[in-house]
Amino acid sequence: MHMLNLGILAHVDAGKTSLTERLLHAVGVIDEIGSVDDGSTRTDSLALERQRGITIKSAVVSFAIDDVTVNLIDTPGHPDFIAEVERVLSVLDGAVLVVSAVEGVQAQTRVLLRTLRRLGIPTLIFVNKIDRRGADPDRVLRGIAERLTPAIVPMGRVDGPGTRAARATAHTGFTTGMLDVLAAHDDALLASYVEDDTVSYGQLRAALAEQTRRTLVHPVFFGSAITGAGVDALISGIKELLPAADGKPDGPVSGTVFKVERGPAGEKIAYARMFSGTVRTRDRLSFGDGYGGGDGGGEGKVTAISVFDQGSDVRETAVAAGRIGKLWGLGGIRIGDAFGVSPISDRDRRHHFSPPTLETVVFPCRPEDRGALYVALTQLAEQDPLINLRRDERRREVSVSLYGEVQKEVIQATLAEEFGLDVGFRETTTICVERPVGSGAAVEFNGKDPNPFLATVGLRVDPAPVGSGVGFRLEVELGAMPYAFFKAVEDTVKETLGQGIHGWQVTDCTVTMTHSGYSPRQSHAHQGFDKSMSSTGADFRGLTPLVVMEALRQAGSHVYEPMHHFRLEAPVDTLGALLPVLARLRAVPQTTETRSTSCVLEGSVPAAQVHELEQQLPGLTRGEGELESAFDHYAPVARGTAPERPRTDHNPLNRKEYLLNVTRRVSG
Repeated sequence: MHMLNLGILAHVDAGKTSLTERLLHAVGVIDEIGSVDDGSTRTDSLALERQRGITIKSAVVSFAIDDVTVNLIDTPGHPDFIAEVERVLSVLDGAVLVVSAVEGVQAQTRVLLRTLRRLGIPTLIFVNKIDRRGADPDRVLRGIAERLTPAIVPMGRVDGPGTRAARATAHTGFTTGMLDVLAAHDDALLASYVEDDTVSYGQLRAALAEQTRRTLVHPVFFGSAITGAGVDALISGIKELLPAADGKPDGPVSGTVFKVERGPAGEKIAYARMFSGTVRTRDRLSFGDGYGGGDGGGEGKVTAISVFDQGSDVRETAVAAGRIGKLWGLGGIRIGDAFGVSPISDRDRRHHFSPPTLETVVFPCRPEDRGALYVALTQLAEQDPLINLRRDERRREVSVSLYGEVQKEVIQATLAEEFGLDVGFRETTTICVERPVGSGAAVEFNGKDPNPFLATVGLRVDPAPVGSGVGFRLEVELGAMPYAFFKAVEDTVKETLGQGIHGWQVTDCTVTMTHSGYSPRQSHAHQGFDKSMSSTGADFRGLTPLVVMEALRQAGSHVYEPMHHFRLEAPVDTLGALLPVLARLRAVPQTTETRSTSCVLEGSVPAAQVHELEQQLPGLTRGEGELESAFDHYAPVARGTAPERPRTDHNPLNRKEYLLNVTRRVSG
C-alpha cells in the first residue's frame, strides 16, 4: 500500500472544505456530504469554524484510492491563518490548489502557488464551482496562465458553465496545448514529434506525470464540489500524477511535528509526519529545533499512537515512514520540532511565509482572570507558535502578535469556549524592529564603582547584514572564566535585545564580548561557598543588560517599520481618485502597466496602512479594484518621531530604576 500526504489549499471561500467532503463521499468514507453553511463538515470541528463557515485549524482525514492511502489535510484559506498553512507544507507529498470558477485567481492563490513551487511540492489545480452563476472557466484558465504560471495543462473542457447541469469532460487523446507545454521541458519528446510527427497519448501522459512530480507543470482539472462534476477525474489525477511518500520503515527514525492540540484531559497531542523509520509506543524520542524558538530540545516517552485510516484516526502500536500519526506523551514538544535524525527532505521547515506584523493587548473583562488568561494564551501559543506573547508585569498586560483582525475574533471565541474567559482587545498596532546605526561599546569592571556586580563584562555592538539576526562572538579567551558565565552573557544579550532603545526587538547586529572577568570561588575557614565574595551566573545576568544597552545607545539605533509589496489592479479612469489616497497612505508605486481599460500598479506600502487601503479601495474603484499585498521588507521610519513600544523589562536604560528592581542573589 502506497502513502500520499496531500494538502488542499486555496483562497478563502474557493471551496476547499466542500471539495474535501465530496472526495470523502466519492471514495466511500462518508455516506452523506456535510455542508459548510450548515456546519456539518467532517474537517471543520471547531465551533467558530462551523459558525463562520471557514477553516481555521488544519484537519487530517484518510481515504484509499485503489492501492494508495491518502492522508488529506484541509487547510485554512483566510490570510489571517497563513501560519496554519505554513506548518502543513513541510509534511506534504503533493497538493491540490483550488480556484473558484467565478472569482478566479485571488491574492492568496498567488502567494500559495509561489510557495508551493519554491518548495518543489507537486501541485494539481482544481477549478471549482463551474456550476455557479457567473462561472467562466476559460477566463479563469487565462488568469491562471497570466497571473500564476503559464506551465499549465488543461485536463478537459467544461460544458454548460454557470448552470446546475455544468459538467467537465476529460480529454482522452492528444492535444496540441498539452504537447507544447510538455515539450518545453522534454527535448526527447520534442524531437520525437518534430522528426517522426507522432507522439502517442501514452507518451504524453507519462511525460505529464513525470513533469508534474518535478513541479515543472501543473495539470488543471475542472468541476464542482457541490454537484460532483469532474471529481472522479481529479481523484484519478491524484493517484496517477502525484508522487507517493518515500522513506523506509526500517530506517532511522525521522519525523516532524506540524500540529499540536490538547486532549480532553489537557494532555498534549502531537501530529507528526514520519519521513523514515517507525515509532512505537513506549519509544523514547529526542526532539527540538521548533518554530517556538529557544536553544533547548527535549525528550519524552511515547505513551499512545493513532494513525489515520478510512476517514478517522485509530489507535495503533506504531506509525511508520510515510504516515501521519498522533503521538501522546511528548509533553515538551512544539510545532515544528523534528525528532530522530534530520527529516529526509531538502525543504526548509521553517518560515515559508512572512512573520506577523501586528500586535494587540488582550485584557480580561474580569480582573481576577489575569492569571488564567496568561495560562490560556500560553496554551494557544503552543498550537500557533507564530502568535508570540509579550507579558508586561508592571502593567499586568499580555500582548499577542497577529496576521489580521479576524484572528482577534478567533482568539476571543476560543478563550470563551475552551477556557471560560471573556476578553477584550486594545487597538491593533504595527510591530517594528530596531537596527543599530553604527558601532558602540561599553564595559564595566568587577570591583570598580558604579558596578555592584561581581563580574566584568565588555561588549561591542556592530551592524550586521539584513536578515542575519543577532550574532554573538568572543574577543576574549574562552578559558578566561567558566563557560557557564559566557553562556549567561550570551543568553542575556539575546534576551535583552528583545527590547531596544525604542522598545522594539533589535536585529541584524553582532555583539562581541571584549572584556571578561570574575571573582573565583571563595570560602571562609570551616565554612561553605560564600556567594558574597564569589561570582555567580546571577552577577553576569544582572550586569549584561546594563552593558549591552549602553553599547547600543553609543551605536544608536533606527526604528524600521514592516513594508508590504502590493499589486493593485483598477480601472484606468479611477487612477485620478486612487493616486492621491496612495500618496496619503505612503504607498509608493514602482511599476505601472496599462492593460486595455485597466491599470496594474506594483510598489510598497507600510503594513500599518494596508487595512485602510483595503477598506477604501472599493469606493475609489467602483468595487472593481483588486489588491494583493504581502510582507516584503522593513524600511526606516522616515517621518516624524520614531514609534515607541512600552517596555516590559526592568529598563536597563535607566540605571537607577534597573538596580532598584534587580537584586543580586546571595543565597540558594
